Amino acid sequence: MISVKEIDACLPQTQCGECDFDGCRPYAEAMAQGQATIDRCPPGGIETLRSLGQVLSIDPTPFIKQVKDNTRPPSTAIIREEECIGCTKCIQACPVDAIVGSAKTMHSILEQECTGCGLCVEPCPVDCIDMVELEEPAYDKALARDRHLAREVRLLKATQDKQRVYREKRQLVAKTEDKEKDKIAKTDFIKEALARVHAKKSQLG
Repeated sequence: MISVKEIDACLPQTQCGECDFDGCRPYAEAMAQGQATIDRCPPGGIETLRSLGQVLSIDPTPFIKQVKDNTRPPSTAIIREEECIGCTKCIQACPVDAIVGSAKTMHSILEQECTGCGLCVEPCPVDCIDMVELEEPAYDKALARDRHLAREVRLLKATQDKQRVYREKRQLVAKTEDKEKDKIAKTDFIKEALARVHAKKSQLG
């Protein structure tokens, strides 16, 4: 059985989602399970098609024309820095952490890290990001894979941390509510006891 790792190694690691999966690895997993065809990677083009065909023992010939028609050239993103407002939306969208900057400061793209996925373009509210075509990809596939994985791990950890903090707050609120209810119950008990004593005194008097 062909491993997902072998299939994933054929893919360009742009993490662009143009295959309709959330990155190269999920696409590789789908192909390994026979749930996706080998012709769904526009940035990979014919080279990736043939590599996938070889690894999966699938004849790529029927897919060649469609892949040629859908292939897009390698590219890199460029920020027109004088127009950047520092909103960080592009940083949040980048699947390989190839954009640096902080809120309300100018952002820059690390050209040697950018996979040309284009995911940073749409969320930019001032449309200051251009995609520039290249003769060859400028990034390293293995490094792009590692950076994407590191980002996924970081986001997962951040989500887990938020959930933990939320649970702790809920537990604290629950404890506070329990204490308040206990306090009210004790007060009511004392009031009722005093009322009974007062009633007995009234009867005796």
